[in-house]
Amino acid sequence: MQPTDAEDRKLVILARSTRARTAAPEGAAVRDRDGRTYTAAAIELPSLRLSALALAVAMAASSGAKGLEAAAVVTGAGSLNDADLAVVRDLAGGGVPVWRADARGAVLDRSTT
Repeated sequence: MQPTDAEDRKLVILARSTRARTAAPEGAAVRDRDGRTYTAAAIELPSLRLSALALAVAMAASSGAKGLEAAAVVTGAGSLNDADLAVVRDLAGGGVPVWRADARGAVLDRSTT
């Protein structure tokens, strides 16, 4: 299963490269309604832990994005967690596709907020 939209495939590539570049357990990318993309890696500091998707959404929101068109997460986790989907839903509402891919960039599934 691969996204049919070229822009969604680009999100998977960006999420994968962010994860690889930082050696993080997760990488994510989101695209806002203006077509801008934001990427992030999961962070685990002593006093702060954020998933890659939560951080990418936070970056979009702090840059003034009013919504999202799509998101992608590259992770070793067996599924996306509900909290991450809720973060996307908080900014973008329902109906936003969130692609989950493995470290090779192979899309495993698609969730919708």
